[in-house]
Amino acid sequence: MKKTYIIAEAGVNHNGNKKLALELIDIASESGADAIKFQTFKAENLVTPYAKQAAYQSLNSGVEESQYQMLKKLELENEFYFDLESKCKEKNIDFLSTAFDFESLNFLVSNFNLNYLKVPSGEITNGPFLLSHALTGKNIILSTGMSDLKEIKKALSVLAFGYLKKIETKKILEKDLTDAFNSIEGQNILKKKVTILHCTSDYPASINEINLGAMETIRDKFNTKVGYSDHSKGFLVSLSAAILGANVIEKHFTKNKKLKGPDHKASLNPKELKQMISLIREFEVIRGSKEKRPSKSEIKNLNIVRKSIVAKEKIKKGEKFTEKNLTFKRPGGGLSPMNLWKILGTKSKKDYEKEDIIQ
Repeated sequence: MKKTYIIAEAGVNHNGNKKLALELIDIASESGADAIKFQTFKAENLVTPYAKQAAYQSLNSGVEESQYQMLKKLELENEFYFDLESKCKEKNIDFLSTAFDFESLNFLVSNFNLNYLKVPSGEITNGPFLLSHALTGKNIILSTGMSDLKEIKKALSVLAFGYLKKIETKKILEKDLTDAFNSIEGQNILKKKVTILHCTSDYPASINEINLGAMETIRDKFNTKVGYSDHSKGFLVSLSAAILGANVIEKHFTKNKKLKGPDHKASLNPKELKQMISLIREFEVIRGSKEKRPSKSEIKNLNIVRKSIVAKEKIKKGEKFTEKNLTFKRPGGGLSPMNLWKILGTKSKKDYEKEDIIQ
């Protein structure tokens, strides 16, 4: 049975507050999540000063301002990430953070032994940024909100090239990327190192636009591990993705949905996060394995409910078995009714009383 890797996405739900960020680690750990993930960025490296907010950002935060102004308030100082990692070790939960710019990626890779690097949906067409991720050699979680299969393939081509080349190069031809993706080595390393997350990039995402079947399409198309980054209300979609075999589930959570900020309203509260994870773990047990065989509890019932071939009347030694002198009754353990056609017309090797089980 494969365990679903559950990422409790703190994102920027700390609102730039260090105390709240540490409290979110406590919540994620107590919920049973495998990892907590933050977001690392420098606003000046991420957006121009006049980039507008997304509609959901202004609606959820209740403030009309530029993306730069919003993000600047949500930054955490680099030094504080060491405190976050230390707290995660104390709570026995994986520390992860998504880099949104080259400086932040270099900071995370240089200072922390991250199990995964997460590429956010908005960077799936940022070839140089994808390449920098792959050149680290780290496992990558690729989020695919707002993208189609063609864009996903192109992103995977860049990752395959980066994993295989291990060096940065100034000039990369389209053929180089295609060859890397199509090569046996490229396919093997993508299968080993990359997890692709289906995602609907809206906060909250409408269930009419989740299209969860696309997760299975991605798995079939690219033969990689897959998962779901869930921005919908509640956790029904995350549970559904787990049932469909998601390797990774990522879900935003917050200490309090009433807090001001772009993502709180589309996040789970602590009680909901814990409930979601508990249900996913139950589904994993229910899913079991793909092997079809009698369970331990069924074996003790097998002979009780199955039937044996039984003497319908007295049968003497040497008498032929016929459809008239045989019937089928519980318990099992004797000759199976599947063997009726084999014994019809053959002679009995012993005497049987009526209701005796044929052996």
